[in-house]
Amino acid sequence: MRKTKIAGILLAAATSAGFSAASAANDNTMSNFSYDYFEARVGISPVTYGVGFSTSIHPNAHIRAEVDTEFESDFDTTAAIGFHAPVNNWADVYGELGLRTMKQRGKYNHDTEFGVEVNLGLRQWLSPQLEVGAEIGHLSISDDDDIFGSVNARFHATELFSIGSQLRFNDAYGDQFMFTTRFKF
Repeated sequence: MRKTKIAGILLAAATSAGFSAASAANDNTMSNFSYDYFEARVGISPVTYGVGFSTSIHPNAHIRAEVDTEFESDFDTTAAIGFHAPVNNWADVYGELGLRTMKQRGKYNHDTEFGVEVNLGLRQWLSPQLEVGAEIGHLSISDDDDIFGSVNARFHATELFSIGSQLRFNDAYGDQFMFTTRFKF
C-alpha cells in the first residue's frame, strides 16, 4: 500500500510537470540534460550488474538500451524510444515506450518473457553539479501488470563523467539500491 501511494505521488508530480511543459508557450526545443551516455551499474540486495546506453536521435527524442543480471541464468533487458523536454531552465520531463525482456528464477517458469514498458520521469538540477530525479512506470509482461518507480541522485564530477545512486521500487529484482557510473559522449 505504501509503495502504491509513493508511486501515485510520483506520477502526479511527473504528470503536473509534463502538463506545465506542454502548456508553456516558449521556444525551448533542447533539454537541460544530456541523453547521450554509457552507464555501468551495480545493484545491492540482490547483487546485480548492468550496463546501459542512451543516445539522442532528435533534439527532443532519444533511444535507450540496458541489461541487468545476477549471472544466474537470468536477465532483464529494455530497448526503448522516448522524448525529453524542458520544464524550466533547470528541469526536464521525459517519457519512454519500451520493449522489455526478462528471464528470472522462480518467475515465468524460467522462460524468457516479453512485455511492454511505459514510463514518465523528471530530472532536476539542484546545483551546477548535482542532479536529482524520479521515475514511475507501468510494465505489462506475461499476464502481469506492475507499477515500478525509482528516485536517484547524480553528482557530475566533470562534464563527461558522473556517479550516482538510485533506489528502485518494485522493479525486476524487487526493491533495490544501485550505484551507477555514467560516461557522457
